[in-house]
Amino acid sequence: MTQHPQPGARATAKVVVAGGFGVGKTTAIGAVSDISPLRTEELLTERSEATDSLDGIEAKTSTTVAFDFGRVGWDTPDPVELYLFGTPGQPRFWDFWHDLADGAFGAVVLADTRRINSSFHAADFFEQLGLPFVIAINHFPGTAARTTAEVRDAFAVNAGVPVMFCDARDADSVAAVLLTLIQHVVTTRYAHTTLLDAR
Repeated sequence: MTQHPQPGARATAKVVVAGGFGVGKTTAIGAVSDISPLRTEELLTERSEATDSLDGIEAKTSTTVAFDFGRVGWDTPDPVELYLFGTPGQPRFWDFWHDLADGAFGAVVLADTRRINSSFHAADFFEQLGLPFVIAINHFPGTAARTTAEVRDAFAVNAGVPVMFCDARDADSVAAVLLTLIQHVVTTRYAHTTLLDAR
């Protein structure tokens, strides 16, 4: 979704941030958002243990149950404002992703090398929708080093899909992912235009 702006105004676009349970989607949106983000987090309970695996993320105490929302904008090189929608990561919420992706300009697949397979579904989902996406590996402290080539092979995506590392806690790092996504979408879908021309 993009809206054609008035002269001097920012173009607007909807971006979905998806990935496995506990990969850092809520953190990433909170880090980069210009506004206080909307969060729909609930405490994890014993009743959710059968469906929400905490393998590798045992310290996690809450989970997104609907979506996260944030907003971030820049005035250069092209004025743009992104509306960020973070998906819940658990399989029991996957049906909700179709609603969140409706009208989206592009998507970020956030992944964690400790449980990289937990984000495979997100990449498959956007491929099936035909929605351009980038893969961002949230580098958690103490995790084994992976190369972007290894990550690309694990996801089995083509060479045209950008793969990069990020720190979901750092606003500049998350912003770099979003700007890479914008460039990727403009390059692949709107050749010879800018985001201001994209519809």
